[in-house]
Amino acid sequence: MSDDSSEVKPEYFGFLLVPNYSMIAFSLAIESLRMANRASGKTLYHWYIYSLDGDSVSASNGLEITPDDSIDNAREMKICFVCSGVEVASNWSKSLQFALRKIASRNNMVLGALCTGSYLLARAGLLDGYKCTIHWENIASMREEFPKAQFSDDLFQMDRDRITCAGGQASLDMMLKIISDTHGARLAAHISEQFMCERIRGTEDRQRVPLHLHLGANQPKLTEAVTLMEANLEEPISLDELSSYVGISRRQLERLFQKHLNCVPTRYYLNLRLSRARLLLLQTSKSIVDIALACGFISAPHFSKCYRDMFGTPPRDERRKLQILQKNSVSNIAS
Repeated sequence: MSDDSSEVKPEYFGFLLVPNYSMIAFSLAIESLRMANRASGKTLYHWYIYSLDGDSVSASNGLEITPDDSIDNAREMKICFVCSGVEVASNWSKSLQFALRKIASRNNMVLGALCTGSYLLARAGLLDGYKCTIHWENIASMREEFPKAQFSDDLFQMDRDRITCAGGQASLDMMLKIISDTHGARLAAHISEQFMCERIRGTEDRQRVPLHLHLGANQPKLTEAVTLMEANLEEPISLDELSSYVGISRRQLERLFQKHLNCVPTRYYLNLRLSRARLLLLQTSKSIVDIALACGFISAPHFSKCYRDMFGTPPRDERRKLQILQKNSVSNIAS
């Protein structure tokens, strides 16, 4: 993939590690930049590791990393990511707040967060008015504690000079988006192939938040209804049958869905089937007709209309876009 005909000015990224940070989120971010350099044959990125005081920092898995310097001595960067993980609240301090606000005040600086690093940015007042995200375990408490920040269940969120991601593999998805925006989708697809990643997830993808966190333990009937829906995607059961299985009236079931999931049962069921269809479309070679049938649609045209209404593009176009990316990636590897 190398092309030495043009000079590229490297971009500098910084990573501020706090104790018990998520190693997987951090490693995937670093590895994405390394692979971008290797695959392109150019030095597209440099990265530097910082801690608050310059001392070594242990990840949540116990592995320790010695940083390049303290954050007070950080050089100019395009993006500085705050890397955190478990027990994030215990890492808060006035000195950290000062350091984060100092970084944010730099001209043309983008401030980012991996995993629960979003908590530290929010507590420093640096996510007020921004769209942002964090790991699903923390979403509910973050919305309550920081109402001025707009937390969602997105895998990652890019809003002006703030970039946040939910952690885990979402760190890879986010970095591939950053690389794609700067150096093109072909390079991002090649990196994805090298890491044996089935597909690059985008900003339209959501975290899979466990249902019990949405509902709590006080809604067993609703949880049972959704579980039945998830087990019957190929041959959807009627709302009357569903309410009968659960042991409440249809009207009661409708009220539960509206109150706790903010939609009618039929709409929730349709969204489940379409989400499953999208996974099959992007991760298998099944025909669109077979996917439609496997997800309970009586015809391909009806499936295509519902799919377009939900995702904004017909299933045929979605698969064609994926095939183009895969073709480009294969040709890049061959070259």
